[in-house]
Amino acid sequence: MASLEDKILGEKKHYYCDSSSDDGGGESDAEGVCDGATGGPTASNEACKNISKWDGVSSNTGPKGVIKDWQRFKQMETEKREEDARARLNLMKKLSITCKSDLDKQKEEEADKELSELLDDGFIEQYRKQRMAEMLSEKAKLPVFGKLIHLSNGDEFLEAVDNENKSVTVIVHIYEDRLRSCKNMNKSLTTLSEEYNQIKFCKLVGSSAGMSSHFKSDGVPALLIYKAGQMVGNFVRVTDDLGEEFEASDVENFLIEHGMILDKSFVPKIITDNQNDDSDVSLD
Repeated sequence: MASLEDKILGEKKHYYCDSSSDDGGGESDAEGVCDGATGGPTASNEACKNISKWDGVSSNTGPKGVIKDWQRFKQMETEKREEDARARLNLMKKLSITCKSDLDKQKEEEADKELSELLDDGFIEQYRKQRMAEMLSEKAKLPVFGKLIHLSNGDEFLEAVDNENKSVTVIVHIYEDRLRSCKNMNKSLTTLSEEYNQIKFCKLVGSSAGMSSHFKSDGVPALLIYKAGQMVGNFVRVTDDLGEEFEASDVENFLIEHGMILDKSFVPKIITDNQNDDSDVSLD
């Protein structure tokens, strides 16, 4: 019996049976015609009978139809393998979810209990107070300035910026004495230095810092802000935003708006509560 591969490759052609003859003969349609069989009519009929056992559906019994049937058969095999693989994977997932030991369940219950304790309002409030106390303790270690520091030259400017604590914000005002807006800025920064006494406010004449004549005439008043030796803010000719006439509150709002200093009006309630507690203790 010829295999399907033999028919595709064209080997053993004496086993090929043609049932698509156009002669219209009834007997030939019923019995089939075999060509070139060496074993006589009986052997040929037997070979044709065996080869015709095919359960698939083919619209063409020629070579093209055979190839098409073979490709469909291989496709169905592939789809069956993929379906079996998906079924095994789904079964493994179900087993992995449902098959849990008592130890696993105990661990899950302990984890849920710990999580519920962490989400407890009392625990969260205690943690917030502890964290805030740590932040206040760190803040208390920062130096206190409380005044507008005058810088005479560029060397003092570099020293004031580079040698300061990395957590301290340094604000340097570049100015010229002849300009009214610069005098107004120095007055405003003097007021702010007392209120924000842990921020280092400095002033430096533009000519002493080696600024160009163009900058000294059109770039001042200028505010340069540094932290950890790096510039974090650079505002040239701030009168474009503040106008010629401004007050300390205007400069404060300008710096808050640009994120250079923190707004003291947004002090967390937990800090005020701690301060009240400390005052109560001191009164006792």
